[in-house]
Amino acid sequence: MVTFLIILLIVVCIALGLFVLIQNPKGGGLATGGGTSNMFGVQRTGDVLEKGSWVLLAAIVVLTLGITTITKNGGGATAVGNSAIQERLDKTPSPSPLGGSLNNTAPAKPATTDTTKK
Repeated sequence: MVTFLIILLIVVCIALGLFVLIQNPKGGGLATGGGTSNMFGVQRTGDVLEKGSWVLLAAIVVLTLGITTITKNGGGATAVGNSAIQERLDKTPSPSPLGGSLNNTAPAKPATTDTTKK
């Protein structure tokens, strides 16, 4: 599921890039024929490309949030690898700030410092 959403996100990103590259900042865009007899004129082309850009942008936001939500809940393929790593991290005792481990079975040795002058 996550792989499908990522592929869909890449396709939408490429489409958005093409929509932006097609647009002409001077209002030319796709309508290179010009003239008033054109049914799909310059202004209309700009409107379609602008609305299409906004729709693709919204699709990118929704897909990104969806991918984040699915992987955070553990529904993706990457969550399996993360859970194995997380289990390993949970089993490893983490050091305490005083130098011993959190499960103090033996007292920690005090750290020795070198007080000789050099």
